[in-house]
Amino acid sequence: MPADALRLATWNVNSIRTRVGRVVDWLQRGDVDVLAMQETKCTDDQFPTMPFLEAGYEVAHCGFNQWNGVAIASRVGFDDVEVGFDGQPSWSKDGTDAKAEARALAATCAGVRVWSLYVPNGRTLADPHYQYKLEWLAALRDTAESWLQHDPQQPIALVGDWNIAPTDEDVWDIAAFDGATHVSEAERNAFNAFADTAFTDVVRPYTPGPGVYTYWDYTQLAFQKRRGMRIDFILGSPSLAARVTHAEIVKDERRPGKKGDPAPSDHAPVLVDLSR
Repeated sequence: MPADALRLATWNVNSIRTRVGRVVDWLQRGDVDVLAMQETKCTDDQFPTMPFLEAGYEVAHCGFNQWNGVAIASRVGFDDVEVGFDGQPSWSKDGTDAKAEARALAATCAGVRVWSLYVPNGRTLADPHYQYKLEWLAALRDTAESWLQHDPQQPIALVGDWNIAPTDEDVWDIAAFDGATHVSEAERNAFNAFADTAFTDVVRPYTPGPGVYTYWDYTQLAFQKRRGMRIDFILGSPSLAARVTHAEIVKDERRPGKKGDPAPSDHAPVLVDLSR
């Protein structure tokens, strides 16, 4: 990677305590400057910060229990750490602050505003969590639009596990998802609405075509059978998108390791290189 580039990645790690060795090893091998993580599945006190520090990365983390959890690791420093975005809805019916769900975390790294996002799953089309998911996405979209209205030139990256496959080619067999979440018209419309705010998918131009996935279920040999989904994305503001020189989905990090090694996450890292 050129010395004047910034490598930004996102990865749903599916429990950082289980996979910290794999994650830190890849950070170094992949020459990654900033990594946004989702589903860390631990509290702030439980997060394994030391291996990151030893590798030269500072860490900001938001986690309250064994669910959700978002983090940002940076070797280029960070400023203005922020938990949650303005208007973020809460799933809790008891008045619990939306920030306590640990789904959104931001930091400014080398001038880039990075948001690590874990979008609600939705569960089923009939579940109230599905409406919550749509409300969550709408609130993020409106808030992101306000950021650009305030500063159109701000480089912003909305990255993470969006739990949406925006097109039919983003799933291994659309017929298998009939009546399911992640592919519904409402979810796809919510994702595509970000384009109206001028945020664009900056990875797809470098990784086109069907069969290009970021997630494979652990069951029924889904990875080996190429039965995946593309649900992890990096959406960039116009000034960030203009700086992208390369992007890729690091599929090899989803492959099983040697016997006795921790299992991989069910997601692969997604990365972009930005000119400085």
